Amino acid sequence: MVGLSDAQQAFIQKLKNKTTFPNSMKAKYILFAVLIILISLAIARSILPRQIDDVRPNRLCEDDLVNSSSVLMVIPIFENRSIAENMSWCEQILMLNKTLGMHGVYHTKKEFSEVRDENYVKTGMEEFRKCFGFYPSVFEAPQLSLSNENEKLLKSLNFTILHRFHYLTHKVYHCTDYEKKSWLMLLNTLNKII
Repeated sequence: MVGLSDAQQAFIQKLKNKTTFPNSMKAKYILFAVLIILISLAIARSILPRQIDDVRPNRLCEDDLVNSSSVLMVIPIFENRSIAENMSWCEQILMLNKTLGMHGVYHTKKEFSEVRDENYVKTGMEEFRKCFGFYPSVFEAPQLSLSNENEKLLKSLNFTILHRFHYLTHKVYHCTDYEKKSWLMLLNTLNKII
């Protein structure tokens, strides 16, 4: 620093040192907060109920995965076939004594991004009731894609809606064709580890 006395240069250096100290402390506090959040999420995921999505007839899922899960999200009508057409499957699912929820109606891509009416949702609810003997009270949109209008509709039908945040705090698995969707196999494997 040309033209400054030694005292001025020392004062400027002292100011620089003071401003770097709080920044390093901020970084430590931020790192500590992130660490606490990650530990809290890991603990929550280890103690909160596990969930399996995409449950439907003719979809095999590992027994240990089913036994360790508390919530099964069922697709009422998949590829235009109702779950109620397979009553032996319905009885098997009921015997597991798990919480059952509705995972879309037909489970099509972005199914609940498009505006749906009450009759559309009630079609799925009715097939669910025919299969299990009661109407669902929990709903999760396929791909977690849910418009505001559809959320209001589902709430008016007294559904508890599972949102994206649910995935942070609960382990969610998928029973599907792994050879076709290797990313799901990776997701399930990561869930078992974390």
